[in-house]
Amino acid sequence: QVQLVESGGGLVQPGGSLRLSCAASGSIFSINAMHWYRQAPGKERELVATITSGGSTDYQDSVKGRFTISRDNAKNTVYLQMNSLKPEDTAVYYCYMVNVINQAYWGQGTQVTVSS
Repeated sequence: QVQLVESGGGLVQPGGSLRLSCAASGSIFSINAMHWYRQAPGKERELVATITSGGSTDYQDSVKGRFTISRDNAKNTVYLQMNSLKPEDTAVYYCYMVNVINQAYWGQGTQVTVSS
């Protein structure tokens, strides 16, 4: 049974920082791409950042220069460093992983609230 466990969400003031983590456990095989998505109230889930097995990264335009995705392959873990947070970054953040045989897994989500 594969599980993705997220941590690091919370309440932060505008301009603040948070670091999200997502660790995969179980027989997940070798992970290919790792992603972070988010879903704000009343909105569709959207892709925030991607990191490939080779370390290439891609970001949604609204977070470029503020968010950084990284991974630790030995720990099957993906991170999202979020700086200069804005109220519009408020959402539930989900990690999503795809392994080399195209099995896909979602995390349970972690709430990020940016408010003064």
